[in-house]
Amino acid sequence: MIALHSAWRWPAAALLLVVAAVHVPLVGDHLEEAPYVGVLFILLATACVLLAVAVLVADAPVVWAACAAVSVLALVAFVASRTVGLPLLGDDVGNWTEPLGYPAVAAEASCAVVAITVLRRSRAHADTTRKVFR
Repeated sequence: MIALHSAWRWPAAALLLVVAAVHVPLVGDHLEEAPYVGVLFILLATACVLLAVAVLVADAPVVWAACAAVSVLALVAFVASRTVGLPLLGDDVGNWTEPLGYPAVAAEASCAVVAITVLRRSRAHADTTRKVFR
């Protein structure tokens, strides 16, 4: 794993911690109402904390790809819960104004954009470096 030394490490870590923090208070209610969603929130929060540490320590393309993937999957799950609904959570359909939804979606979308941007720049830099040394 090659460190990218990205200036975006700290903002990405902060965004991941926001995603984790927003989902933790929701775990209890969801474990009762739809246990699988509560477990998914626990997994998401855990993954985000681990990725926040990983992006600061390793700062490697695989870590950035994981940050993008987790963020995008969380966004997809949010949109699915508000459009087609999720099993045992039909009351969330159309509930776009859930107060914790705003910081969650903002942090998830921002983290995905940052991660994808870092990956694209690192790839472009690697391509340029290869051309120079050929």
